[in-house]
Amino acid sequence: MARPPGRRDQRRPGTGRPQRRPHVPPHELFAERLLAVLSGHRPVHWMLGQTIGVAYEQLVRLAPGTPLRARGARPVIRACRGFQPRSGVVEASASIAAGEQVRAMAFRLERGADLRWRCAAVELGGERIPAGASGA
Repeated sequence: MARPPGRRDQRRPGTGRPQRRPHVPPHELFAERLLAVLSGHRPVHWMLGQTIGVAYEQLVRLAPGTPLRARGARPVIRACRGFQPRSGVVEASASIAAGEQVRAMAFRLERGADLRWRCAAVELGGERIPAGASGA
């Protein structure tokens, strides 16, 4: 096959290997998503299709105070661990740092019949928001 006139590039289309995305465990992916909401970088409704049960209500109550926002420092996940008590369930914890402040976040993921993971509960800094608790 001849090169077009003036072309000096020796590469051919399709000769490179496709880049594979590294596997990211679901608890690490959700830790990032929850951090984005609880730090004010994403709106709560961004998690609508990714939550079940009381988790969305918990986010609605937690997010307005943007508890993971720090002045001048973007929060980052220092560590994230997951435990699978049974098939289709992951209970996870994450350590989040923002400047000098370090907070803990715990959450539960459940895998649905469609094989998608969804957040079923979230707690922040040991303060649990019970289901049905009033906002006022």
